[in-house]
Amino acid sequence: MQSCILAVDIGASSGRHIVGTVQKGKLVLREVYRFENGVHRQNGHLCWDIEALAREVLNGLKAAHEAGYTPATVGIDTWAVDFVLLDKNGRRLGDAVAYRDERTEGVRDALAAAGLPFAEHYARTGIQYQPFNTAYQLAALKTEHPEQLADAETFLMIPDYLNYLLCGVAANEYTNASTTALVGAKSKDWDDELIQKLGLPRKIFQKILMPGTALGHFTPQVQAFVGFDAEVVLPATHDTGSAFLAVPARDDEAAYLSSGTWSLLGVENRQPITTPESCAANFTNEGGYNYRFRYLKNIMGLWMIQSIRRELGEATGTRPSFPELIAAAQGAADFASCVDPDDNRFLAPASMIDEVKAACRDTNQPVPQTTGEVMQCVYNSLTQDYRRAVQELQTLTGRTYTSLNIVGGGSQDNYLNQLTADATGLTVFAGPTEGTALGNLLVQMIRAGEFPDLAAARAAIRHSFAIREYKPKTKQEV
Repeated sequence: MQSCILAVDIGASSGRHIVGTVQKGKLVLREVYRFENGVHRQNGHLCWDIEALAREVLNGLKAAHEAGYTPATVGIDTWAVDFVLLDKNGRRLGDAVAYRDERTEGVRDALAAAGLPFAEHYARTGIQYQPFNTAYQLAALKTEHPEQLADAETFLMIPDYLNYLLCGVAANEYTNASTTALVGAKSKDWDDELIQKLGLPRKIFQKILMPGTALGHFTPQVQAFVGFDAEVVLPATHDTGSAFLAVPARDDEAAYLSSGTWSLLGVENRQPITTPESCAANFTNEGGYNYRFRYLKNIMGLWMIQSIRRELGEATGTRPSFPELIAAAQGAADFASCVDPDDNRFLAPASMIDEVKAACRDTNQPVPQTTGEVMQCVYNSLTQDYRRAVQELQTLTGRTYTSLNIVGGGSQDNYLNQLTADATGLTVFAGPTEGTALGNLLVQMIRAGEFPDLAAARAAIRHSFAIREYKPKTKQEV
């Protein structure tokens, strides 16, 4: 059996188990298990099948062992904001409602009317407005199912809950907790006054622990199923927090883009920026590794393309490949219409293709007719959003950025990378692709002593993976 470290990286559409080792100073990764994920309608809401996810986590650990690996530590990362509640016996209360559900509609306005304007909320937490922020989900739950909050003893975010099932320890990890809009930007702890204003029970929120903390070993039941014992270690459990750790930035003038279902564009800061100007621009200050702040803008990202691909597959019986969709867009490169990808109309439409067409129609632009034109419209929209975000970032931080470092699955899209360079005027460095899982592994490796610090770990990334460079084209070249 080969000793290693294992990352469980779960996204909105799939999850995977990736083992990592350091061999002659280079990081070596191997995917040992992959599984599907998605939302379904249950009890009137869009929900995650959280127990199926828990089973897949176990199945992947067992698969790693059967493939000849014995991980010393295991870390789990997922998306942010979603949660479950447990009763006094540790049993789950209610469903794991997904952030794309409509239950939070109108909650922000209701809170403002009740005396909590968003400007005050932002000044306390530094977290941008998203209709699905955990604070709003809890407010909606309080209205719909007050009995669940009354019976709750423990609040756990999705990776917290999966950790609890592995080792029996209930804890809230910092990077994910910060996205709830319930953690003080300066205190880096639960904001008791804010929690009281929202009428939430303070007792349910657990002690906030930092990435790199060891929670405990597998329970005997887990050990019996997977065939080995390992220690559960907290990475940055918010996938964006892990992805930002894996950015092999060359200097302090680099902006970061985690490109996946969401596009998260920003930088690392040592202090939060909670000014009225930052609030108006809707930039967020998410907690990061070693109390860094991920100062960034949430952009809809590849969700639009993933939805188009799924929709075309349902219509024809065969999903087009991503290279086929990219080629279609390149064939319609002169199509100039674009939409606002951050509009809530694109959050969970019945038809993404129809919604893109309707948005063009509503703004008096040419309406895309072919798949290629729809795709090119999405590419135009994303890259123009990236351009605006970079400009806002420079204004708000007072710094000038010279490069954009893209990590995650979207970094494989050469066409999008070049369009991004052209739109922003910045040199784009793309890779590594496995940014989130890699960042997860790095925290575990630093704790294990494989690297002395984050700077050394990032240097190893540059040594281990190919990073592609895209120069912005001149006007004549375009």
